Amino acid sequence: MSIANIWKFRDALLARRTELEKQLADSAESAEAVDLDQPIGRLSRMDAMQQQQMTLAGRRIAEQRLRQIAAALERIEADAYGICVACEEEIDPDRLRARPESPFCVDCQERRERR
Repeated sequence: MSIANIWKFRDALLARRTELEKQLADSAESAEAVDLDQPIGRLSRMDAMQQQQMTLAGRRIAEQRLRQIAAALERIEADAYGICVACEEEIDPDRLRARPESPFCVDCQERRERR
């Protein structure tokens, strides 16, 4: 893979990292525990608790993606970006355009998902 392409992927990773960090910061308040003593109705409290759970799930996904992005940036620094960490074959550039943090080629990812 050319250095120019690697820099494009690096820029995309950095932009996505910034988006996810902002998303996490924005959702911090929604993830706080629901105050059971507040004077709202039972359904409103249930809605608030459901919203909190959805926010927490979204935060877990964002945190996982941030770890994947950090790992991809480390692979760039180690001159290993774009190489599947499982089979050591080159990852299709179309896959990297869709998910630049991906550590696996399509075949290895499919094998992992079937397990």
